[in-house]
Amino acid sequence: MGQVKEPILQVRHLSKQFGDHVVLKDVDFSTWAGDVVCIIGASGSGKSTLLRCINLLEMPTAGEILFHGKNILTDPDRSGYRAKVGMVFQSFNLFHNMTVLQNCMIGMVKVLKKDKEAARESALKHLEKVGMAQYINAKPAQLSGGQQQRVAIARALAMQPEILMFDEPTSALDPQMVGEVLSVMRALAKEGLTMIIVTHEMAFAHDVSSRVIFMDGGVIAEEGTPGEVLDHPKNERTKEFLTRFHRS
Repeated sequence: MGQVKEPILQVRHLSKQFGDHVVLKDVDFSTWAGDVVCIIGASGSGKSTLLRCINLLEMPTAGEILFHGKNILTDPDRSGYRAKVGMVFQSFNLFHNMTVLQNCMIGMVKVLKKDKEAARESALKHLEKVGMAQYINAKPAQLSGGQQQRVAIARALAMQPEILMFDEPTSALDPQMVGEVLSVMRALAKEGLTMIIVTHEMAFAHDVSSRVIFMDGGVIAEEGTPGEVLDHPKNERTKEFLTRFHRS
C-alpha cells in the first residue's frame, strides 16, 4: 500500500447563517489533487454560499477550512490562499475598462508580483488555451457571453491556482454558448486540474466529475461517484431533483 495522500482542501463542520437564516449546516467534504467535484442541487440549497465560504468571500459562522492541513480561517495572512484557490463566477466579473489581455495580466502583476513581460506571456498562453488569443485587444463589451466566460477562465488559470472553483459558469449564457465553455472545462479536467464546480449541467457532471455532491437545504444529502449519485441515487430528495433533468 502506498501512502494515503492528504487532501488539498478539507471542509469540516462548516455552517453559515445570515441572521436567523441558516444557509449551510455542518457541511463536510474533502478534495484531493486531480478531483473534479460537481455540486448539484436546487436553487437556494447552499451551493454558491459554500463556494463563497471556501473562497472567503463570505466568512463561515462555524467550522474549519483546511488547506494542506492548515486552518485558513485562523490564519492572519490569507492572500496566498486566495491566489491558490481561484474562482470563476456566473457573471464573468471582468473589468470593463480593460482589454482582454489587461484583464488576464492584472492579477499576476498585482498579486503574484510578476513583471509585465512575464505576465503578458502567461496571459497569452492561457488565452490561447481557451481559444481567445485573437481577441486580446477587445474590451469585454465587444465579446459574447461565452467569450467573456472563456476570458474569465483564462484569467483564473493565469494565477496558477491549485484548485479552480466554478459557480454555475454557464447559467448566464445563451444555450448556444454553453458548449464552448463546457468544452474548455472538459479539457481542463483531462489535464488533471483540481476543480469544484457548481452546475446544473447534468450530462457534463456525469461525464467529467470524479465525485458528485447533492446539496439540499444547506446540507450534503448525498455524495458519491456520478454513477452512484446520478444513475442510482439512494436519497429520495436526490431522486426527486434528478427527475427534473432528463439527460439526453
